[in-house]
Amino acid sequence: MYADGDAEQQPIKSVVFIIAMQAEAAPLIAALGLKHDSPPRIPPPGPCVTYSGSHAGLDVHVVWSGHDNEHNVDLIGTVPASLATYLACQAFNPDLIISAGTAGGFKARGAAIGDVFVSTGKMHHDRRIPLPGFDKQGLGYVESTPTPQLRAALGLKAGIVTSGNSLDYTEQDMQIMNKHGAAVKEMEAAAIAWVAQMFRKPMFCVKAVTDIVDGDRATQEEFLENLNAAAAALQQTLPKVLQFVAGKTIAQL
Repeated sequence: MYADGDAEQQPIKSVVFIIAMQAEAAPLIAALGLKHDSPPRIPPPGPCVTYSGSHAGLDVHVVWSGHDNEHNVDLIGTVPASLATYLACQAFNPDLIISAGTAGGFKARGAAIGDVFVSTGKMHHDRRIPLPGFDKQGLGYVESTPTPQLRAALGLKAGIVTSGNSLDYTEQDMQIMNKHGAAVKEMEAAAIAWVAQMFRKPMFCVKAVTDIVDGDRATQEEFLENLNAAAAALQQTLPKVLQFVAGKTIAQL
């Protein structure tokens, strides 16, 4: 657990969502009526774009990792995610961090397109360092803040989320994911967890499934086909998460 015992007993007042893709962030921003922070709360050269407002009595901030101007795409992957989380912790000092977005799911662990998962733990599946001590550091496993009451109330699935810096995966990646029982595969959560732990901030993931990792379709085709539907599932789920969190302590999640 990241936070100390006293912090776990304090009511949650502020929540930060870390989101990699604008297409994932936009429906949530619209649903919550958040406003673009101007002047920016995270000033240049930080690439993050932030939106703030209130919902269910909480101060809510969405931090989108930003835009790669050279290649005209979203800044995805663990490096932008860790930077966004670090800068968000400095700017907002939240009581709770949520890594939200889309992901691949494993049918072997009960995932189907459109399902929403809450993390029980986060780890890397592509950092293979076969040296004493570095092997575990490479995996970087971090337990999630427990959320049994939240999951039961909203009927959400749960499992381990693994992160890598490629949309596809190698045979070794798959071996690691299967060995550790991955339910969800994506590209940011483990990095966000590392920074959250550094700042001693409670953190968990909420991920909507766009594609089936252990299925028979090409990941990129299935991802693009289902991205909007998964983003819509997030738009429906995340406000309910905030409603549940409001007025509770970390220990009550």
